[in-house]
Amino acid sequence: MNLFGKVLIANRGEIAVRIIRACRELGIKTVAVHSTADSNALHVRLADESVCIGPPQSTQSYLNIPAIISAVEITDSEAIHPGYGFLAENPQFAEACRTSGIAFIGPTAESIRMAGDKSKAREVMKKAGVPVVPGSDGPVSDEASVVEVVEKIGYPVIIKASAGGGGKGMRVVEKKSELMQAYHMAQREALAAFGNGDVYVEKFITSMRHIEVQVMADNKGKCIYLGERDCSVQRRHQKLVEEAPSPVVNDALRKKLGTLAVKAARAFRYTNVGTVEFIYDDDQNVYFMEMNTRVQVEHPVTEYVTGIDIIKEQILLAAGNPLRIKQTDVKITGHSIECRINAEDPVKFVPSPGLITSIILPGGPGVRVDTAAYCGWNVPPHYDSMIAKLIVHGRDRDEAIMRMRRALEEFIVEGIRTTIPFHKRVMESDLFRSGQFNTKFIERLNESA
Repeated sequence: MNLFGKVLIANRGEIAVRIIRACRELGIKTVAVHSTADSNALHVRLADESVCIGPPQSTQSYLNIPAIISAVEITDSEAIHPGYGFLAENPQFAEACRTSGIAFIGPTAESIRMAGDKSKAREVMKKAGVPVVPGSDGPVSDEASVVEVVEKIGYPVIIKASAGGGGKGMRVVEKKSELMQAYHMAQREALAAFGNGDVYVEKFITSMRHIEVQVMADNKGKCIYLGERDCSVQRRHQKLVEEAPSPVVNDALRKKLGTLAVKAARAFRYTNVGTVEFIYDDDQNVYFMEMNTRVQVEHPVTEYVTGIDIIKEQILLAAGNPLRIKQTDVKITGHSIECRINAEDPVKFVPSPGLITSIILPGGPGVRVDTAAYCGWNVPPHYDSMIAKLIVHGRDRDEAIMRMRRALEEFIVEGIRTTIPFHKRVMESDLFRSGQFNTKFIERLNESA
């Protein structure tokens, strides 16, 4: 088995801690990079070595490619794990690693580039026979093109950034009078967020579930899927709760989704670990949404129901090892749910950085907490507000919900506000327990309050 001697983690927070733990179990040394704001962060404390790469601003630290490459060179690291966010889906970063002789723990720059351009990805999927939502063939370059597409597919529509993700550069349009303003706003937001103002148009599916499939592929041509995750509990296109398996997916649909996901990965010439995201509508239509060319925040729910350590497999694949798992080895056992615990007001969802004066983490059977938080840690205001992921596993969905309710009661954080009270409301709601909801879940939850 091929192994790296030392891996540098180009990230922070809970995902950096998670990668350090996987490396340690593989006998690999780790290097943490950090900004001056993260000098006392947990990932810095846990790594074998650490390097400061700049001031608090992400553009000058965690997004600073020359500084990160320099950190690799001075620590004699062999590989970089990008985690998620920051540079994880940046093809220039992956290419910089390759030209510097550094292994990138992820797909090739070509695959990242191909999947990252959402309008081009649609074209690739069409050619591969993977269904896509009706919409424009590539970016819409002017107002006349937008009108032509919308007249063809009808309202409502959604305008999306070609280089986008995470809800940025995205506008839903219900009627003609809103179209041009939404088009130009999406362009401006896309340019500001991604440095690329290209947008495309799709039919907006008003009632849908967001279902994604975890895939793994080696550089020998083997590709498998690890079942699905349901990420329909969202606020403004940001995921809040994820679960595996989906309460609406049966064995036949799971096989269909998995087959489509593998077909998509092959079309992108994909290697390593990735996720293919789908729309599943009320008429049981399945449409390709996008491919995430990195490990997902919600990967632990798949780990729980399959027993597969996804981060370890990522590292082994990047080192040139063949897939150790066959499709027939993948078994879904029980049910898992993840709640993202953010340092935010649980009602207004505005950030709540500051000093954690006390923290008690839940435990017991089937409970896992992925976090970089500790008592005395000052949550910085410069980065994403997620401070922990609470993940549970049960024999079935009912047990997983009750276990999550119990774990949320045990989870105490003082000094800052968190979204724990919001998650309690979700787990206690009849709508969530029924499993019969869609991406409008939050609106329906608030209506019932």
